[in-house]
Amino acid sequence: MSLAENPGFAACPGCVALPAALGATSSDRAGETLHLSLPAIHCAGCIATVERGLMARDDVYAARVNLNRKQVEITHSPLTPPEALIELLTDLGIEARLLDRDALGDTRDVQGRALLLRIAIAGFAMMNVMLMSVAIWSGAGDATRTLFHWLSAAISLPAVLFAAQPFFRNAWTALRVGRLNMDVPISLALILASGMSLFETAAGGHEAYFDAALSLTFFLLCGRYLDHRCRSTARSAARELAALEVPRVLRETPHGRETVKLSEAQIGDHIVVLPGARAPVDGTVIDGQSTLDRAILTGESLPVAATSGSAVNAGELNLSGPLVLRATAVGADTSLRRMVTMIDAAESARNRYTALADRAAQVYAPVVHLLSFAAFAGWFFATGDARFSLNIAIATLIITCPCALGLAVPAVSTAAAGKLFRAGLLVKNGTALERIAETDVVVFDKTGTLTEGQLEVAALETLDDTAKSVALALAQNSTHPVAQALAIGLDKAAITPAALTDIVEIAGKGLRANFGGQEVLLGSATFTQATPTEAPGAWLRIAQSAPVHLTLTASLRDGAVEVVETLQAKGTEIHLISGDTPAATQAVANALGITRFQGEQSPADKVAYLDALAAQGRKVLMVGDGLNDTGALASAYASVAPAAAADAARAASDVVLLGRSLSPLPDLIHTSRSAKRRILENFAIAAGYNAIVIPLAVAGFVTPLLAAIAMSSSSITVLLNAMRVTRGAKS
Repeated sequence: MSLAENPGFAACPGCVALPAALGATSSDRAGETLHLSLPAIHCAGCIATVERGLMARDDVYAARVNLNRKQVEITHSPLTPPEALIELLTDLGIEARLLDRDALGDTRDVQGRALLLRIAIAGFAMMNVMLMSVAIWSGAGDATRTLFHWLSAAISLPAVLFAAQPFFRNAWTALRVGRLNMDVPISLALILASGMSLFETAAGGHEAYFDAALSLTFFLLCGRYLDHRCRSTARSAARELAALEVPRVLRETPHGRETVKLSEAQIGDHIVVLPGARAPVDGTVIDGQSTLDRAILTGESLPVAATSGSAVNAGELNLSGPLVLRATAVGADTSLRRMVTMIDAAESARNRYTALADRAAQVYAPVVHLLSFAAFAGWFFATGDARFSLNIAIATLIITCPCALGLAVPAVSTAAAGKLFRAGLLVKNGTALERIAETDVVVFDKTGTLTEGQLEVAALETLDDTAKSVALALAQNSTHPVAQALAIGLDKAAITPAALTDIVEIAGKGLRANFGGQEVLLGSATFTQATPTEAPGAWLRIAQSAPVHLTLTASLRDGAVEVVETLQAKGTEIHLISGDTPAATQAVANALGITRFQGEQSPADKVAYLDALAAQGRKVLMVGDGLNDTGALASAYASVAPAAAADAARAASDVVLLGRSLSPLPDLIHTSRSAKRRILENFAIAAGYNAIVIPLAVAGFVTPLLAAIAMSSSSITVLLNAMRVTRGAKS
């Protein structure tokens, strides 16, 4: 889909000025389709960079970026390895990850479009039937009244039959297994109102209630669509994470290297992992030296060395040199797949949460049926007139129909979600606000959540100009994350790089070069013959002088201090858990005044930590961004992830933080609690309405038409009360 066709880009005015983005990228040439995740793209400039860069290659036939999903679809030559395209994007400054599109499924909102169509048909039919009802109410004669009744029947019966199908299907599904739900009284009211109106029309009666059936259908469909909108953005984090599995692997055999499907890999195979690629299996290094980024599984902020005998887990990113692994676990037994299974179980547990409206419906539905049946039986016993008794029963069913109850939650949720979106928060889950309102503990991840993902150089003033320039020159000649962080920090300080010669990088150790006839080294403590320290960073040694440590520190994320202070001032308990070292975790905790913290926490450890809090009766709001946080985000009572988080982390979360600052978080909790109060008020409105009108309906003072008007009035009252959630000061 091009930029011009994708509505997700409509909000970006710069898109219309990008020839590369608007140009036709389709091609008649046959090729393979590849999908890459681009978690860091955020604007039209990123789109143009990706599409121009890819289309510059002769073996790429088409490239289409989807900014909403942060993905690119590439049609390329069957001979082009995916790693080459990932490397190209990396060189352009765009992080790219391989995705298995089949694992993600269809993303079109078919259900939402179907509901909108039904709402349109019900609304159009309702307006036309009400126009004819005005003539009838104004005193139309017998022949005119009968004609308008038949015209109303011709309009309303097909409209109700089509538009109310969601209620009919759900009601039949429930009745077939011997239970009641909210859709059973709704369906019964629609069928009886339409059937009785048709009978009255055929018998030449004075009253028909086609408009009541249509208005009931219209308002209930509106509530159903609002509820769907609140739930439609939720995706499975387990599916997102499974899609990160490398679909093809490079296997080394006695006859040479071959590319095979991941499913064909077996224990004992020799698997080649090239620089920039993720390990497809768990294995042991048998050849090569490199460094590994383990953030996907552990959250460690710094890479680790991998040499012969080192254990490598599926999903870890190879940074510098090629590795050959002997596979020790494949398929469902790999670390990545075990994480997927853990997250899937956590999502299933969360989905068992019962919404307030559903809990109310369990009591409400049987009461409605009993009241309607009692009204029919009582009046039939008293009068012996089945037609009159049935009219009262229908009026009772319509007036007690759970339209206001059906709107109580989705109307508030939609209004609150709109307010939060304007504040920079995207609510993805229909029950998220209810759960966030009940939380009493906030647990933060460290790297990328409370701190910026990029480490920075600390205490530059302790280095002389020569040391700074040599360090910058060495760091600029490596793609290692530590070297890149040093290069960025030194470059910001306006340092001029020294003139070096004979630069050599030794994988997993560091860099060596010649500076004015002297050997200079940048790397690990062992490589530079320095005394090891727990502080992250690298050692610089010039000739025979003592090594100097270039310390890297994590800067706090914008708003982190204010958020922690605000939440603690309101009595919220704050925890910090991280996969990083205990020293790095404690440093951030001390800077923010957090007294409860844990370092070196694996994904399973984080889930266990949250489970332990849950066992104490605590309800946890988890805030994290990494793939290693996905399990915790899925298992927490409620969760938040930044927009720059990994795809799986965003999918696992209930709310996405759209901006870089954490400052909207207190407003999220405040608005959620306000929304819950509005929901409870709506339930009270619905209950009060029923307490007043049910006795009138049962006593025979309300016709089905008046019942429909009263039902509509209660629905409008609930909608107006829901809008109150958009007012109120920030917490």
